[in-house]
Amino acid sequence: MILCLDVGSTWTKAALVSDEGELVRTGQHPTTPPEVLHGIDALRTEVGDGEVLACSSAGGGLRLAVVGQERVVSAEAGYRVALSAGAKVVHVSAGPVDVRALRAAEPDLVLLVGGTDGGDQKVLLHNAAKLARVAVPIVLAGNVEAQPEALALLGRRTVVACPNVLPDVGRLAPEPARRAIRSAFLQHVIGGKGLSRGQRFRRLVRAVTPDAVLAGVSRLAHQDREGAVLVVDVGGATTDVYSAVSTVDSEGLERTVALPPDRRTVEGDLGMRWSAPGVVKEALVERLTTEDLTAEAWYRAENVGWIAEDPTVDLKLASFAAILAVRRHLRQVDGQLGPHGAGLLVLSGGVFRHAQDISPVVEALRDDPVLRPVLRTAEITVDRDYVLAPVGLLAESGRLEAADRLAKRLG
Repeated sequence: MILCLDVGSTWTKAALVSDEGELVRTGQHPTTPPEVLHGIDALRTEVGDGEVLACSSAGGGLRLAVVGQERVVSAEAGYRVALSAGAKVVHVSAGPVDVRALRAAEPDLVLLVGGTDGGDQKVLLHNAAKLARVAVPIVLAGNVEAQPEALALLGRRTVVACPNVLPDVGRLAPEPARRAIRSAFLQHVIGGKGLSRGQRFRRLVRAVTPDAVLAGVSRLAHQDREGAVLVVDVGGATTDVYSAVSTVDSEGLERTVALPPDRRTVEGDLGMRWSAPGVVKEALVERLTTEDLTAEAWYRAENVGWIAEDPTVDLKLASFAAILAVRRHLRQVDGQLGPHGAGLLVLSGGVFRHAQDISPVVEALRDDPVLRPVLRTAEITVDRDYVLAPVGLLAESGRLEAADRLAKRLG
């Protein structure tokens, strides 16, 4: 058996999976800082034990700052890589870095990029010298010819160097930086979150949760279907949107910084509790509704643990958050989901998993004039068993057949 765990700030979720990819049992337990192992051990007793594959977004997940050379190319490339690595991007700078502003953003990690290979080195080296005074780990993923001098300037800071995220103009190479970000997160960040006193938890965690989910979305896209995969995860504070076009012919879909086939965007002002007022405000501006739910939204923001007996308002908020987040996602990727649009849309988050009837949400998504062309033939389903992160954990551990079998629960 394989026990897949997602340790979040509020809940720790577990899925017990057989070697063949059959879902045996699921469960959840409140996350138990300052010793999250208590909640994990309770789940091992409740759900069953096995080899543990874990991801975590507890303690705020991975807060990452991007320092680039200029915004249109290198900073944008770094930003895309950070999102694809499951990070919450809390600061982006282009040109000479403002160390005071960067420190104010309180990042866990800095991604330092700049210049194509063999290109300009001046800004990258200037920023390396400035970042020598910043006491957080750094992933260096800029001009490879400037990296030896940059490493010397960074001095004794914890630095993970990797190949350039932008080796040539228009060519994004995200994977080495994604691996370096994951390595730095596991080795230098997660232990500093105050989640556990020993080394055992650090050894269990394989990835930051959004990174595992993106890997799961990628496996869904590798299944035999027409169209891309979209996933909308509506949480209490943010709404994440993932899209994967791994099997879609993307010829001709070029831009200044080419998009990777699997993408993620995060909307920090759209959520069911902390960010509910932002959902209502934007829904009124975008004319998704004429009903003013501001009072209901503020009640949820001020009582984040409250559970409504009648889900009507929550489902309306979820519909608005999903529509707004997907609209923004499509703008950021220039609508690049391939010629067939979305073949599968997966709705994730407690508001969807616990709803008896999500047809109002489905109707709202399909009727939206902006999304209608993208979702015209899409199958829409709910990740009721919360298997996307386990699918990604299985895939990242090399168990592709088991991952694909588990993924079939989503259509």
